[in-house]
Amino acid sequence: MKPRELIGEAEVPGGPPLRLVRHDNAFIIMLDRNELMSSRMSGSEKALATLTCQRLGARPAPRLLIGGYGMGFTSRAALAELGRDARIVVAELVPGIIDWARGPMQAMTEGCLDDPRVDLRIGDVGAEIAAGRQSYDAILLDVDNGPDGLTRPANDGLYSMQGLARAHAALKPGGVLAVWSASPDRAFTQRLKQAGFRVDEVRVRARENGKGPMHTIWFAAAP
Repeated sequence: MKPRELIGEAEVPGGPPLRLVRHDNAFIIMLDRNELMSSRMSGSEKALATLTCQRLGARPAPRLLIGGYGMGFTSRAALAELGRDARIVVAELVPGIIDWARGPMQAMTEGCLDDPRVDLRIGDVGAEIAAGRQSYDAILLDVDNGPDGLTRPANDGLYSMQGLARAHAALKPGGVLAVWSASPDRAFTQRLKQAGFRVDEVRVRARENGKGPMHTIWFAAAP
């Protein structure tokens, strides 16, 4: 078995660094010993976008907020689903992630960061949410391995009652908050309901071929 090759490290504001490694032909982003994402498993990250867009229907000029960029699977899937009038704000906290996207993973990025529909913002997605007031048709969150601050403690606020209230306020009527997770979380489901969302919890496979571990996506609609 080939050893993993370290490609680079990226500093996380308020958290431990991320590492990009290559194993055979796959890229993996790691936090300590945890695999946060792998180019071999993109199915659930793409489903985060495609299933959200299906729920939005044919809205004119939809505006989406995606946090964070990661390996870009969600952003690219959203661009493929949406028309020319759509606008996507991509909030990525870690500048090194974007450096990797434009560098060693450039072939996989497929130019999505240069799409005229994309507004790339380096910063905290929580700040983008707090600054919005009925600004977005959908908010898609994949910044941790679930609804807790794995990559940095400050991310806990995204999934708290206060954070969910801010997300609710940032959505347009009927908008969707979609949250990706490696595993179910019954307490988070209850918090979403307590925050006034209609909740649809969906289990999807990690790989596009229908194989791999099961992941969870919450689709929370703002009435």
